Amino acid sequence: MNLFDIIHKDNAPLAERMRPTTLDDFVGQSHIVGKNSLLRRAILTDSLGSCIFYGAPGCGKTTLANIIANTTRSNFVKLNAVSSGISDAKKVIEDARLDKERYGTRTYLLLDECHRWNKAQSDCMLEAIEKGHIVFIGSTTENPFVSMTRAIVSRCRIFEFKPLSDEDIKSTLVRALSDKTKGLGNYDVDASDEALDHFVWASDGDLRNALNALELAVKSTPKGDKGRISIDLTVAEQSSQKKSMSIDESMYYDMLSAFCKSLRGSDSDAALYWAERLISAGCDPMLILRRLVVHSSEDVGMADPQALVIAVSAMTAYKNIGLPEGKIPMYNAIIYVCEAPKSNSVVTAKYAVENVVATKKDDKVPPYLMDTNYKAQKISGYKYPHSFGGWVDQQYLPDSLKDEKFYVPSVNGFEKYLIRAKEIKANKQENKQP
Repeated sequence: MNLFDIIHKDNAPLAERMRPTTLDDFVGQSHIVGKNSLLRRAILTDSLGSCIFYGAPGCGKTTLANIIANTTRSNFVKLNAVSSGISDAKKVIEDARLDKERYGTRTYLLLDECHRWNKAQSDCMLEAIEKGHIVFIGSTTENPFVSMTRAIVSRCRIFEFKPLSDEDIKSTLVRALSDKTKGLGNYDVDASDEALDHFVWASDGDLRNALNALELAVKSTPKGDKGRISIDLTVAEQSSQKKSMSIDESMYYDMLSAFCKSLRGSDSDAALYWAERLISAGCDPMLILRRLVVHSSEDVGMADPQALVIAVSAMTAYKNIGLPEGKIPMYNAIIYVCEAPKSNSVVTAKYAVENVVATKKDDKVPPYLMDTNYKAQKISGYKYPHSFGGWVDQQYLPDSLKDEKFYVPSVNGFEKYLIRAKEIKANKQENKQP
């Protein structure tokens, strides 16, 4: 590290200075980097294959990639998909190929915002990944199964990062306030628990957001009479640009429960009231919209399949519009979900199939349903439904589960037509019996 690197590090944002450099210091994501986990073992033994990290901002994707760079004995190159193109990738690949041939050294390529690459850019990586010239590590906030080309995704292991817990974020803030080398320990700060809790709550699981807000609060607040910087709730609200909840935690969960039960109970007036109470108290409207999307399937489901479409559309509209007008499509969706016919058959089917998969391991595919493209011996017996008018009686479950029923439609809304359709199919089948 030269003088300029030292100066840059000293002037870097708090979130950058506090970034962990070892696995032992890494915060959160114990489900993928906990002791004895596959990813941790692969990193420590320098045997990591191509992978994609995806999850919400500020949950540790880039940090873990940097730790890999510090831990591995291989070369490590970073690119950003927004500012790099095919020529940049080809140069990295060629250098990596030469290093492997001459010195036997592997090269890791970290591509930030990897979902931003188009198909042509992604395709230039395929041969290099397959031949082992590079180990690709993609980092993205978008679901790679949706936002990235299938060819790249199929060649990588996918690791989903979860939002950090409140405890993880608060402990990092406390450590930042006491760390005199990388943190704010030289500022002599007195931060109240109320203020720290607000930074945690306002960050919504984003550690970078919380650290940035804390740094702004400390550096913008003048010293008091005793030469100390005092960070209270008011300063925390101003620094995070988010008003604190005007209700306590217990009331917050009670009101959220009342909102959800009002949706289930088809009371539009009550659902609108509790939604507005939550928003006016400081609740993020996205939380209400997320619950709305869930209940559109959990409590309406197949009784009115359009409920999910409208709930997701309301969430998308709010993301693009924001307050105050974003509440119009949100309240539109709340009313729709409330007034729609109700059925919990989807969630009942979910629990039933989860239980069977967890307890019964016989999952052999019936021979006539197998993929015959790669088999030398062609297997016959499959009935093509369209050759029979769109439906034909045929077993699709394994033999040991052939009589299982996971989805049982209710008699409400659209599902009563599904019941009628099943009856018609059954009658047709009976009429064909000799």
